Amino acid sequence: MFTSSLWNFLCRRKLRKINVDFKKSYVKAIKSQDKHYKYTTSLHYQYSLLLANLSNLITMSDQIVLIDPNVDPYGYLGIIRNADGSITRPDLPTRSFPTPTADHDSSVFTKDVVINPAKDTWARIFIPREVVNSEDKLPLVVYFHGGGFVMAVTVDTLILQKFCATLVAEIPAIIVSVDYRYAPENRLPAAYDDCMESLHWIKNTTDDLLKKYADFSKCFLLGTSAGGNIAYHVGLCVAGVSEQLKPLEIKGLILHHGFFGGNERTKSELRLAHDKILSLNVSDIMWELGLPIGSDRDHPYCNPVMEIRSNENLLDRVKIQGLKILMIDCDGDPLIDRQIELLKVLKEKGVQVVDSFSEGGLHGCEFFDDMKLKDMALVVKEFVRA
Repeated sequence: MFTSSLWNFLCRRKLRKINVDFKKSYVKAIKSQDKHYKYTTSLHYQYSLLLANLSNLITMSDQIVLIDPNVDPYGYLGIIRNADGSITRPDLPTRSFPTPTADHDSSVFTKDVVINPAKDTWARIFIPREVVNSEDKLPLVVYFHGGGFVMAVTVDTLILQKFCATLVAEIPAIIVSVDYRYAPENRLPAAYDDCMESLHWIKNTTDDLLKKYADFSKCFLLGTSAGGNIAYHVGLCVAGVSEQLKPLEIKGLILHHGFFGGNERTKSELRLAHDKILSLNVSDIMWELGLPIGSDRDHPYCNPVMEIRSNENLLDRVKIQGLKILMIDCDGDPLIDRQIELLKVLKEKGVQVVDSFSEGGLHGCEFFDDMKLKDMALVVKEFVRA
């Protein structure tokens, strides 16, 4: 098993080769039924390829070995379920704030900022180097990472650096990548509250970089997986308190492979029930641990379609504010039918919503497929610049 120091050493010495080799091994592992590709790690890394604590990765010969979520879902999530129902996190990442940031991409400048030290929440600002020392102001994108609300994902990971750096350069825009607390230690709506707090922090910020280079009148909320769920729910909240956030003005929501659910299974969930990235049993466990105690998967936090259909006025403020929504997904994602259903209901209610649904792929595929990431960046650029 990699220790943190060993992983840091490898990153410094062989980062490029490791990334390439890992991508090849990962794609082969997903497609192969070969016993040598038995999966033995957490969904941190599976659903988006290194979205979290890389120290859990181990090597066997020249192959990456990962935990099969259908066999050991808790191990796949990077947690241990105790007899009393509580969990233990054996490899919880540690950090101090603000952490010094390395130049993972020469095209961007990064800076870490504290949001709320009492909650251990922080954010990383990404700015294109080409605008530093210029008079230009760029759109502001507030990014919420994934992790099913449960996994100890942090914005401080190399793959997430690449994701944000690519979007920053391609749009171009300023990105504030936000951290939030995990469940079940802090069940929903804690993550929503933390991300909403980050918007108030941005509104009141004295940070010179944001004040100088970010156009607060053109702000977008972008989220991946659970982060897409957060972007949706925070967006609903923002629509009702928009005046309180000025001069920050949220113009749109970008739901990237949004993590939604429901008691009734969709066809895509059943078709991909044993998916190696987001299996049905893992999804159920994350909802069990993430939702308020006693709630089922038809809770509004999980099933927005049911809430929209039961509350005729839910989206009134969204429409009045002219909030636009972009939904991005692929038919290799078990959640694709959830996205299609939500898209349909939003359109029926008169919300300005567009989609970018592609063939193939898998949940979080843009994190390890450079071409898909580039394609996504162009879609986001068009949406932000419209």
